Amino acid sequence: MRIATWNVNSIRTRVGRVVDWMVREDIDVLAMQEIKCKPEQFPVDAFEEAGYELAIHGLNQWNGVAFASRHPLEDVATSFPGMPGFQKGLEGPDQPLEARALGVTVNEQRLWSLYVPNGRALGDPHFHYKLDWYAALTEHTRAELAANPELALALMGDFNVAPLEGDMGDPSFTPGLSTHVSEPERAAFAALEAAGVSDVVRPLVPEGYTFWDYKQLRFPRNEGMRIDFILGSPAFADAVTDASIHRDERKGDAPSDHVPVVVDVELDGDDDDRPMFY
Repeated sequence: MRIATWNVNSIRTRVGRVVDWMVREDIDVLAMQEIKCKPEQFPVDAFEEAGYELAIHGLNQWNGVAFASRHPLEDVATSFPGMPGFQKGLEGPDQPLEARALGVTVNEQRLWSLYVPNGRALGDPHFHYKLDWYAALTEHTRAELAANPELALALMGDFNVAPLEGDMGDPSFTPGLSTHVSEPERAAFAALEAAGVSDVVRPLVPEGYTFWDYKQLRFPRNEGMRIDFILGSPAFADAVTDASIHRDERKGDAPSDHVPVVVDVELDGDDDDRPMFY
């Protein structure tokens, strides 16, 4: 089974290249982030015509997450326990939840499409929201794996942190002064991994960025960052046979500023019965 994650940065703008890529690369399940639309605005027909069913969670023109899958999507959840909300100018525990998390079960694998808050600036309320979001995700992950240590769990998406020094190539980001590379964010990412998941792509693809800003010729200069990940439980990680970062999807007309990250997973009894396309 081939599983991928991609921050598509507006699915209505990029539906053609997303579906074309999925068919060309024989993707079974795609986790999408930043779809930027409500479910009724999502271009469902293009995916269904290509043989995919959908789970969609979007509330407005911002954020939004979705799954497209050739296999049944079960146990759909639009948040995880303890997930905090955010609304500018409001404080306290009852802020509205944003469309940043979508969980599904596919062939007994528990998959999450996650769009972690950006943080905006150190000290900004959104930065504290980001750290709270990480803390809640970490607690949920720890609890899930404590209850079911053999669970094949994958947390996929845009984590908005470059956890290692080599993951940041954008010169406008300064460790200690900028989001994505601050000590609290990197510590939050490390705490999430310590809850029982690991980066299943890095052992197979040790280098490579997944995001390049549209400004300042960042892509031609390869001044990007690695912020899109697939973090898997031991049961999921053990099933991964290959991984790739599809850098070429940052090229061409109207690309997303992120590129897909892909893993091949060998399930028990999997005879690779994916449909063939000619």
